[in-house]
Amino acid sequence: MKDFLSVIDRRASVRAYTPETITPEQVECLLRAAMAAPSSKNRQPWHFVVVSHSAARQALSEQLPYARMLNEAPLSVVVCGDTDVHTGEAAISWVMDCSAAAENLLLAAAALELGAVWTGVYPYRERMDAVRKALALPENIVPLNVIAIGHPAKPPAPKDKWQPERVHYERW
Repeated sequence: MKDFLSVIDRRASVRAYTPETITPEQVECLLRAAMAAPSSKNRQPWHFVVVSHSAARQALSEQLPYARMLNEAPLSVVVCGDTDVHTGEAAISWVMDCSAAAENLLLAAAALELGAVWTGVYPYRERMDAVRKALALPENIVPLNVIAIGHPAKPPAPKDKWQPERVHYERW
């Protein structure tokens, strides 16, 4: 338990990377962790686009306003949701399910001593359109985020985000 909590404590947003590559085994580990996330009615609406070629990373880097680091990171994973999986009131559940998958991926990156950062795509129309075009996504597949992954250029400094004033017991 202590080891797991230390992974959570050391997870930080990393935006600068060394040129060292990510191994196929590490990629699979990250994706397995992502797919171990909980999902509404176990529908698992997620899809992942693994981007390691520099041309695709560069295109995303140029089109997404807060994702310039994608050009430097050796790997990016685009977490997407299939909007055909949930219907009716639950149609938006893909966002929660894919967010849980993205967090698992970020924690797995920290456990592997890799650096990663979530860059938001959904719900911004121009960002979603840019990712859709760059990666030829089908219409029912919505990009939630792009996660840059690599070996940190410098050790990340985790932040203490504990705010006890935001905790309420029994009632507000």
